[in-house]
Amino acid sequence: MLCCTEWKCWSPGSIVPDALSCPLPDTAAVMQWREPPAIYFEDYGSPVERSSYLIELNTNDGGSYDVINDASSPAAGDCCAQQGSARHNWEMNYQEAAIYLQEGENNDKFFTHPKNAKALAAYLFAHNHLFYLMELSTALLLLLLSLCEAPAVPMLRLGIFVHATLELFALIVVVFELSMKMRWLGFQTFIRHKRTMVKTCVLFVQFIEAIVVLVRQTSHVRITRALRCIFLVDCRYCGAVRRNLRQIFQSLPPFIDILLLLLFFMVIFAILGFYLFSPNHSDPYFNTLENSLVNLFVLLTTSNFPDVMMPSYARNPWSCVFFIVYLSIELYFIMNLLLAVVFDTFNDIEKRKFKSLLLHKRTAIQHAYHLLITKQRPSGISFKHFEGLLRFYKPRMCARERYLTFKALNQSNTSLVSLKDFYNFYEVVGLKWKAKRNREHWFDDLPRTAFLIFKGINILVKSRVFQYTMYTVVAVNGIWILVETFMLQGGNFFSRNVPWSYIVFLTIYGVELLLKTTGLGPIEYLSSGWNLFDFSVTLFAFLGLMALAFNMEPFYFIVVLRPLQLLRLFKLKKRYRNVLDTMFELFPRMASLGLTLLIFYYCFAIVGMEFFAGVVYPNCCNTSTVADSYRWVNHTVGNKTVVEEGYYYLNNFDNILNSFVTLFELTVVNDWYIIMEGVTSQTTHWSRLYFMIFYIVTMVVMTIIVAFILDAFVFRMNYTRKNQDSEEDNGIVLEKEISKEEVVGIIELYKRSSAATETAQLQKIVLQMDKYGQMSTLFLGRRSRTKSDLSMKMYEEEIQEWYEEHSKKEESQTPLQEPASASNSSLKPLSLRQRSQTVI
Repeated sequence: MLCCTEWKCWSPGSIVPDALSCPLPDTAAVMQWREPPAIYFEDYGSPVERSSYLIELNTNDGGSYDVINDASSPAAGDCCAQQGSARHNWEMNYQEAAIYLQEGENNDKFFTHPKNAKALAAYLFAHNHLFYLMELSTALLLLLLSLCEAPAVPMLRLGIFVHATLELFALIVVVFELSMKMRWLGFQTFIRHKRTMVKTCVLFVQFIEAIVVLVRQTSHVRITRALRCIFLVDCRYCGAVRRNLRQIFQSLPPFIDILLLLLFFMVIFAILGFYLFSPNHSDPYFNTLENSLVNLFVLLTTSNFPDVMMPSYARNPWSCVFFIVYLSIELYFIMNLLLAVVFDTFNDIEKRKFKSLLLHKRTAIQHAYHLLITKQRPSGISFKHFEGLLRFYKPRMCARERYLTFKALNQSNTSLVSLKDFYNFYEVVGLKWKAKRNREHWFDDLPRTAFLIFKGINILVKSRVFQYTMYTVVAVNGIWILVETFMLQGGNFFSRNVPWSYIVFLTIYGVELLLKTTGLGPIEYLSSGWNLFDFSVTLFAFLGLMALAFNMEPFYFIVVLRPLQLLRLFKLKKRYRNVLDTMFELFPRMASLGLTLLIFYYCFAIVGMEFFAGVVYPNCCNTSTVADSYRWVNHTVGNKTVVEEGYYYLNNFDNILNSFVTLFELTVVNDWYIIMEGVTSQTTHWSRLYFMIFYIVTMVVMTIIVAFILDAFVFRMNYTRKNQDSEEDNGIVLEKEISKEEVVGIIELYKRSSAATETAQLQKIVLQMDKYGQMSTLFLGRRSRTKSDLSMKMYEEEIQEWYEEHSKKEESQTPLQEPASASNSSLKPLSLRQRSQTVI
């Protein structure tokens, strides 16, 4: 039994370990264990910095970390107890280091770092996926209650007692979530956390209103329901939405400046238009200053053009100059200037955000590094402590991947990972490792005849002739579909007989799929995104054929998906490939931006329902200028009954679903003023403010979305020009070779810690090496390339300046902290609680 022994860096010839303050172990026991020359690890030793979670536990956990080194000659039992205490202490260090790295990855501020053992328990409870799902479920329940509360969707209407009880239940769950957060943060930090305080205030208001509704058994005007979306925004899974909202608010100052300029010119033209056109009594657009302002605001969206110009234009053709000048200044100059300013601001914010996150991660890595090095080896992290870190940071990572990650970080090929190497932690830890195949093709071990057949198929499917032949077939298929569609007449588009062209082209695509699958192998074939797309489209085409052949009418929509094959033609031109690659990269971010827009929709929908529910109905606006759009009358012409229906009464705020549809129509801005004037005619002129504010808010969000798309595309174009020879399609690929001796050494290490599962996984690698007579195996680590990787290359020179600036800033802050720490050095070791106040 090896007890209280610290394993030093062994040379290949080392046999006996250095003894500490316990009797030397039996020599035979030592000789039974063979240390491979490439594996270096140590027992626990004393860390340079101790976890802040143990500061308050010095009297209960076995004392100081230095207990192993301080004991002079303990008995064997005391030695083992000290070893167990050191193991427990290191486990706490591993856990805190993992928390720091997670805070760096998630961009969580370090002042929210748990500072003691009680806070750690609450932190761990609040940072697991079950808790995240509880947060998300509660937020969604509160949002979905708007379907059941008055004005409710008719099919989903619930009684007041039921939906008020559900609301109170959800709010009690939110109270529990916030109480766990307060236990983790502490009261002082809790009240400093702005987003949490906003959530607490909204919770208090919602709680009071829910109790009032439950007691009175009747609903009242509750505009504050629009604030329920804050519970969703605060969820862990909505971090991208929070970043979008933060960027929107950061982009507001320059946006507001240009918006004020736009409104200034609008007011000037409104006054001018009133004086020019109000004498014309047949012109309803400029008869008052209010109408002048409103109609010029609508004209900015071009929704009422040229209608707004025609009365004055009929009287004096030169009046068109007024409208031409107004649109030229407001629409074509200031609106485009607005986009340019927002794009420039957005670009600057993206760069500053990348810099902040990069330095934040660097600081987190520094905190974790100082928790993992020992006093005996302050120059780096050993594999034992690195493996302990990954057990908490990525619990599902297997033993093989842990060692490969350690080796990928260890660029110096020594027994320790230095701080310089550890800075690449986030880039390396995301790699997915697979053993490189010993065979070039899947059919290499087949008999010679079969090998030659499949080799020929492999050469065929990789040839340019085959690729361009398939492009030609796709183009002909597209033209054929276009001609067929053009010749179709209205009515039933799907005949009971399957078209022969459908069978011919589907057969060609099926043969292509079969050739590629056999020539490349299923794994290599499906590893390509384009091949996966081809396979999906061909599968849907086959399902469409089955739907036609067996007359399955509900599935006829699958046939419509045939033209998707035409997207394969985009692979021909590099610019098209860049556009598609950018589009696919933008999907996750676009989804978060779409959710951000839906949150604004929800807020405006709640306000709209509270004020405008039930005000719009057929024939409701007979006294307004848009009466025809809301008219619904029946009259007889000869022997026929003619229905005149304006349909705009369907654009209402009678429930949450109708409100979302109405708001989307307002976003498109085509004839949006008809909806505004219809509601205004039934309520008050101040209702126009609701629609105008909504237009301005959606203009901000949509401008941010356009700026984001432009920034992503321009960034990719610049990166492509700067790295013309780089191959991006394969993502990030890293090769690492592991020898058989290394694997055996890791197995022995895990056997000592009684990790049977990890040992079994590693033994499979040894068996695989023995099977092919290999002394080493090459592993490939892959991950997709992210925008962060592209940014690292784009700002490579500036990043070094950022690092130097960050180092100088840290050095300037260090002397300020030394006197305070020196005064407390006689009482207790330096706590991470003081270091964790750093906020990037």
